[in-house]
Amino acid sequence: MTAKRIIPCLDVKWGRVVKGVKFLDLKDKGDPVELASRYEEEGADEIVFLDITASVEGRKTLFNVVRDTANVLSIPLTVGGGLRTLEDISQAFSAGADKVSINTAAVEDKSLIARASKEFGSQSIVVAVDAKRVGDKYVVFIRSGMYNTGLDVRYWVKTVEELGAGEILLTSIDRDGTRLGYDIELTKLVTSLVKVPVIASGGAGKLEDFYEVLYFGGADAALAAGVFHDGVIRIYELKKYLRSRGIEVRL
Repeated sequence: MTAKRIIPCLDVKWGRVVKGVKFLDLKDKGDPVELASRYEEEGADEIVFLDITASVEGRKTLFNVVRDTANVLSIPLTVGGGLRTLEDISQAFSAGADKVSINTAAVEDKSLIARASKEFGSQSIVVAVDAKRVGDKYVVFIRSGMYNTGLDVRYWVKTVEELGAGEILLTSIDRDGTRLGYDIELTKLVTSLVKVPVIASGGAGKLEDFYEVLYFGGADAALAAGVFHDGVIRIYELKKYLRSRGIEVRL
């Protein structure tokens, strides 16, 4: 069995790590370089760095902050936010990213997924899917959760896989920052539809939440932010707990 991954997320706004609830009411949580370094020491498998307001503000990612963060890490770093072109993606790799995450740009021009995976290798292209329940189905949102695309999540995740995405970063907007647990139904839906690895995000509050999304949801990795930033959960303790419950993780 492939080891499941634990991934802290650094939501960055103007060079500082922030965290909110359902993408709103952002509060300062510290310096990305310090946090990234701490999480690697604690046993994180990867770090995700998302410049969360780049797309909304119509600007490029803060590559200087990416570079400073990458310099303190030996584990893989995924970078997203404001990446719209192959040149932007290339700049992210030059700044030290091992993988890139595209979301808004992928929806607005899905050929970017195919072109990026051909140019840089599908293993380094992550497509982020921000999903919210609307009526009886899950719908894709973009621009930091502010714009409803009307795209059915089921259609979109299969499309991005066909276009060459090597991984899907799936966030439940309804659960984001609530600490009520991951959306198992959403995660299970997506993992049942695609063969590429799925990173589950949104809602981690306690140790059991990680177990449930990895075991019942079928996720390949669990991403969290607030519970790590606030010291509610320590990564090493989380991994020991998961291993005690039969989940294969790297200690």
